[in-house]
Amino acid sequence: MLSRLYRSCVILIVLLISACASAASPTPVPSPSPVPTSRPTVAPPTVALQPTATFTPEPTTLPNLSGDIVIDGSSTVYPITELAMQQFAKVAPNVNVQLGVSGTGGGFKKFCAGITDVSNASRPIKPDESDICRANGIEFVELPIAFDGISVIVNRENTWIQCITVDELKRMWAPESEGVITTWRQIRSEWPDQPFKLYAPGVDSGTHDYFTAAIVGKEDASRSDYIGSEDDYILMQRVIEEVNGIAYVGYAYYQEYADKVSVVAVDAGRGCVSPSVETITDGTYTPLSRPLFIYVRADRLDRPETQAFIRFYLDHAARLVQDARYIPLPQRAYALVQQRVDNRKTGSIFSKPVPVGISIEELLILEGQ
Repeated sequence: MLSRLYRSCVILIVLLISACASAASPTPVPSPSPVPTSRPTVAPPTVALQPTATFTPEPTTLPNLSGDIVIDGSSTVYPITELAMQQFAKVAPNVNVQLGVSGTGGGFKKFCAGITDVSNASRPIKPDESDICRANGIEFVELPIAFDGISVIVNRENTWIQCITVDELKRMWAPESEGVITTWRQIRSEWPDQPFKLYAPGVDSGTHDYFTAAIVGKEDASRSDYIGSEDDYILMQRVIEEVNGIAYVGYAYYQEYADKVSVVAVDAGRGCVSPSVETITDGTYTPLSRPLFIYVRADRLDRPETQAFIRFYLDHAARLVQDARYIPLPQRAYALVQQRVDNRKTGSIFSKPVPVGISIEELLILEGQ
């Protein structure tokens, strides 16, 4: 079932990208898809990670361009967009880009209420969120920008858990486990008889949505007795400080603190696989590989400052994504994504049901009808 979920995710991202090309046959792009939430204890937000850019854009070329661009949403996508914002400021110093973090769901609430111009998202927009946007007269263009692999992390002093199965993760996080499954030994008999401490993204997080759907099997199906935060930095700090702590975060956050935490390989039935550029790209890190997105209001693309920012973002996306420690799409994909912007292709391709197991060729035929 989980492998089928992954295959349908791969197909969906291909469909999303292929929608921009009218006659050309797009290069298949590997990737995963959507997914869930609950009511945990939520820690207060803090400053997000500060990735360091390693490329220098062209010198100031748009000195007369001005205006405001308001962005919010996913903490997972935040580091990529932050780099884009920082580098764009060197090209267009008079454009004021405001960047916040409230989680994917929180970001869509603001986006569909007309508060923001661009929304970072670690999952596709949900039908009910899209309906709210539509009711408020907000059309949007959906843009995939990167691949991610949700990483399960533990304290460095945890020496007993190098790999965990999908079924064991489900037993740890399922709603029925709350107050019942509380120790490592209850997950696997050879592990210590000590209580584990759970940390995870809050209910407005797209990472939480994806994880619960991929692992538990249903969105929002999660125990609630964990410490939650929309800020992955807080989750990292909690695990660093707590020997029995375990959390799941975006791949970039694990990479940022790889010397302070340990990553746990995941066994989906074909052996233990750790997240890496290779395993996320080729899909062997399943079922926790997924695409990342930004959404932009279609009417804001008529504004020169927003149009310039989005073009800059996509032109430099591969490098920005790498510098933020995520995995870029193939270069061909970014050109096709730019066509979605140029053609003002609105709505979400993920709102339509896609048959599981359909081939790319069949899917392209259906998409063209």
